[in-house]
Amino acid sequence: MKHTRDLPTLAAPAAGLVLPEQLAQQAADAVRELLAEAAAANTTRSYAAALRYWAGWHQARFGVELTLPASEAVVIQFLVDHIQRKNKTGLVSELPPAIDQALVAAGLKARLGPLKLPTVVQRVAVLSTAHKLKRLTNPCELASVRTLLSRARRAAVKRGERPTKKTAITRPELEAMLATCDDSLEGLRDRALLCFGFASGGRRRSEIAAADLRDLRKVGEDGYIYRLEYSKTQQAGVKADSTPDKPILGRSAEALTAWLEASGIREGAIFRRIWKDRVGPALLPGSVAAIVKRRAAQAGLKGDFGAHSLRSGFVTEAGKQGVPLPAVMAMTEHRSVASVIGYFQSGQAEDNPAAKLLK
Repeated sequence: MKHTRDLPTLAAPAAGLVLPEQLAQQAADAVRELLAEAAAANTTRSYAAALRYWAGWHQARFGVELTLPASEAVVIQFLVDHIQRKNKTGLVSELPPAIDQALVAAGLKARLGPLKLPTVVQRVAVLSTAHKLKRLTNPCELASVRTLLSRARRAAVKRGERPTKKTAITRPELEAMLATCDDSLEGLRDRALLCFGFASGGRRRSEIAAADLRDLRKVGEDGYIYRLEYSKTQQAGVKADSTPDKPILGRSAEALTAWLEASGIREGAIFRRIWKDRVGPALLPGSVAAIVKRRAAQAGLKGDFGAHSLRSGFVTEAGKQGVPLPAVMAMTEHRSVASVIGYFQSGQAEDNPAAKLLK
């Protein structure tokens, strides 16, 4: 990745903008603080990438290095540069093409064109967190910024834009995927991984990759309890609202036992890479997602599948089977009803008695 110093700047910054004052603490310091504060590796990478983008955009836009606190005008300029709006010519934004090209060339942006609105919202949230950590005046919490983001969301909905979500893996899809797993070492691993990821509450890919034998204990003759010591909401030293103990029972427990016996794993990571007939190191989170996608494709399933499909599918299937929402959230570790209710209600939709009035 090229350094942001290599980014070209416009001949004249946007007229009338108030540039941020130079302070001793710079954006790079915020990255270090965020890395120290955040527990999840994915979160730290996401935060660092967002702040690098802010620094690159700011230097290209104004010709000076980003320092904190940022001004209200800078944040608003970021929003109008990256949020599309509709006018007589169609959808437009204010990001100059030269800067757009420079950001892509510097590796700060994947492709030319506007960012998705959720990405813009996330980057503003990261800048807001950086200000909070440094206890600085936070421009992201000003009414002007909040109003602009709120109106942007409404406009996107009116244009028919909807958040893209991975296709849920409910029981029928899971059964089809499990049917593709043979009794080879890879097949046993993938069957155990799919069952573990689904049955233990729809685990995230990072949680599946981090699953360790020290946190697994046998209960009864055919079951396990997995203690989820580390997750997005159950982080070390942070007390969550639900128990970290996740039961793995029945077929899921049988699949896990078969994998552990065949692999000879006695300690360390539960799910690992396989080199021919040899068990290797722990899977990476990206590898978990790749396994889910591959098994979905082998099963002939249509949709956009990924590791999150296990999580959304678990909640959707629970809704279909009438499992109470508190019990579902105790398994998934969701701390907000709002973030889980959509999947849960979609699972119950077909059983809504009000939909059967003409039957």
